[in-house]
Order: sequence, then structure tokens, then C-alpha cells
Amino acid sequence: MSPLIGFGLVAGFLLASAVMVVRSDNLVHSVLWLSVVLVLTAVVFILLGATFLGGIQIILYTGGVITLMLFGIMLTGKQDTVEIPNPSEGHLAGAGAALAFLVPTLSAIWATDFGPDKGLPPVTAKHIGTAVLGPHLVAFEALSVLLLAAMIGAIVLARRSDPGEGR
Repeated sequence: MSPLIGFGLVAGFLLASAVMVVRSDNLVHSVLWLSVVLVLTAVVFILLGATFLGGIQIILYTGGVITLMLFGIMLTGKQDTVEIPNPSEGHLAGAGAALAFLVPTLSAIWATDFGPDKGLPPVTAKHIGTAVLGPHLVAFEALSVLLLAAMIGAIVLARRSDPGEGR
């Protein structure tokens, strides 16, 4: 099988899974479909030769973020069952917005010159680590503080609106 056919198959499954994320009427099923999307995104990275990014995609997003989302749903839902409704409305507006995004994206792809390799050296994990822990250290640490603040804010908001508490 040629790489182009394999990429097309993975991209097709990725798009179908992304549609299932927004079309699912159950919030837990939406998160599970999102995990499929994130794994397939890692496969796309690997097919494009970015194995480090593919590995990071699986470790951070599929492993970490999906686990946190499922725990968040289970802990804040206060439901006795796994069935958490996720009604979707505005399918026509969503399809129109997706089409409005698809047109400029496809035109940018067709206008891009995907010529032969320009002879740039490959980027290794050592280069990425040196960049993150060198000139971009402040941005990297600011991102971790921002994520911590978002997590604390979500916990405070979830606890404040707890109907079981008699405040």
C-alpha cells in the first residue's frame, strides 16, 4: 500500500471520529471518540516522519488529557450512571462553520509548494529539549502555571455549584 493511500485512510478515519465527537449524545462517548481522534492524530504525525511529536501526542493528550476529562466528567456529573446526556443542537450552523473553515484550509493546502526536501537537518528530541529548557524556558513555565490556575479554577467552580452542599 502506498503511503498516500495509508495517509488517506487514516485521515478519513480521523475525520469520521471527529464527527462522532460532536454528534454523540453521550458525553462519555464523546470523550472516548476524542481519544480515538488524538491517537489518529499521533498516527498522522508518525506518517509524516515526526515520531517525537507522535509519541508526545499519545503520552500527553491521549494518556493525560483524556484521563483528566473522564475523571472530571465522573466527579462533577454527580450521576449514578455512566450515561451523561450531551444534547447537540445547531447541526446546520455547525456544518456551515465547518465548511467555512474547510474552504480556506483547502485553498491554502493547494497553494502550498510541497516540493522536494530543502536539505534542512532533522530536528531531534535533543534539539527540542534544548529549545524548551533554553530560550523558551519562561514560556514553558508560564504555560504550566496557566494550566495549574485553570485546574484550580475548575475545581473551585465545580465545588461552588455543588447542589449537595448546604451553603
